[in-house]
Amino acid sequence: GSSGCGKTTLLNLLGGLENPTHGCVYINDVDITQLSMEERSSFRRWHIGFIFQNFNLIPEMNVFENIVLPAKLMERNISKKEVMRIAEELEIEEKLLQNPMTLSGGQQQRVAIARAIYTHPTILLGDELTGNLDSTTSISVMKFLKKMCKKYSQTMIIVTHDERIAAMADRIIQMKDGRVV
Repeated sequence: GSSGCGKTTLLNLLGGLENPTHGCVYINDVDITQLSMEERSSFRRWHIGFIFQNFNLIPEMNVFENIVLPAKLMERNISKKEVMRIAEELEIEEKLLQNPMTLSGGQQQRVAIARAIYTHPTILLGDELTGNLDSTTSISVMKFLKKMCKKYSQTMIIVTHDERIAAMADRIIQMKDGRVV
């Protein structure tokens, strides 16, 4: 859908960042609208990976630390080998010790993608996740994400204006004026 039609709001609802004015949001048979803020935060941490349009990287941490942050919050073991595998796939392996603010927009986007997928969440939500990538890298990243989602039985829901990226989806849903059409 066009700008302002509610795509980002839909992702925020699915991710428990916003509450619907009416209705419920079920993820893994859990109505997340009925969870307390603390429970919802914990649910997000364990089940949902976000790739935000503005990256939301932590400037006080290097790239590696940004990628593993969700796992640290979950008190999971950190696998440097897994981080390196993901970083290589996303072509940011040489950037792991750098401050993310020194990277290009496309590189920051790939760090945000790595962070979102590192813990293998049940659902991956992406808001224009290839918007800062060139066309070749966009296709490559989407192929990688599809492969990861298949491997870990994940659902990926993305918002995109890029028809080539949309064409890679298993299902396309269009929105207009806040409604699915």
